[in-house]
Amino acid sequence: MDRILVVEDEEKISRVIRAYLEKEGFAVEEASDGLQALELVSDFNFSLIILDLMLPHMSGEDVCKQLRRQGNNIPIIMLTAKGAEEERIRGLGLGADDYIVKPFSPGELVARVHAVLRRYRSNNGVLAEVMEFADGDLVIDTLRRQATLRGELVDLTATEFKLLAAMAKSPGRVFTRGELLEIAQGALPTGFDRTIDSHIKNLRQKLEPKPDEPQLIRTVYGVGYKFTGD
Repeated sequence: MDRILVVEDEEKISRVIRAYLEKEGFAVEEASDGLQALELVSDFNFSLIILDLMLPHMSGEDVCKQLRRQGNNIPIIMLTAKGAEEERIRGLGLGADDYIVKPFSPGELVARVHAVLRRYRSNNGVLAEVMEFADGDLVIDTLRRQATLRGELVDLTATEFKLLAAMAKSPGRVFTRGELLEIAQGALPTGFDRTIDSHIKNLRQKLEPKPDEPQLIRTVYGVGYKFTGD
């Protein structure tokens, strides 16, 4: 059974969403703020998150950003009262998979849940995401947690794969060393740490034709790194 997390601080709306989802056979957990949502994500395996943008304590935007920084690719549908086009674009840019504006039809929301799950579901019913770069030379498969370069499997450590997958999902975005350390460790960094530089160096050795002249993972001096694959 698919488990859905509904993150909504308006109890009446949350109750309606839950009723419609349960009628469709989904198991549902509810959170009324962003911090509670992150706690539930650490405790349960969710197939999808319905995430309100305006939440107490921690906004939906920040919840989405933190999940994506950690390499978590749970599909997210953003739910908000903001209907401007730039807000929708911004929500999708943060890593959301779909966006629905209040007031909405619960039936439409359920239809979008099914549509998003279909997009992310592999043949055996497991959430999957495959990213291809450089005309298919580099393939990153988050289901199998592996990367291939020109058809050859790349020998990556678990940490190296986490960093590569997280950066590849947002090409061109600059990640600070602190953000990458959070992705690598699964927790907020406790201080300045240069171990990320070592992981990036290893990734370049394994992926770049000329590691001293990197084209895929570029240094942004004084800030961190960005993935520039097309």
